[in-house]
Amino acid sequence: MANSPQAKKRARQNERRFAVNKARRSRIRTYLRKVEEAIASGDQTVAAAALKEAQPELMRGVTKGVFHKNTAARKLSRLSSRVKSLGA
Repeated sequence: MANSPQAKKRARQNERRFAVNKARRSRIRTYLRKVEEAIASGDQTVAAAALKEAQPELMRGVTKGVFHKNTAARKLSRLSSRVKSLGA
């Protein structure tokens, strides 16, 4: 339990930041899910468009500190290779 004024303020800030980060994570997951669904449908043009929309969102999550940059790079790499394999 926070007792000092500083600790109380930090607790308030943490709650706010947690809510913002949770919303960002959810938004990014939605974009990633759209790519997954497009890949499952088998349409490469739709999947490529969905990936193009998801990429800046995922990178924005990196700059905001929601994801580590290697995690984002790994996700993008795997998705892009799967989208690419649809054409073959």
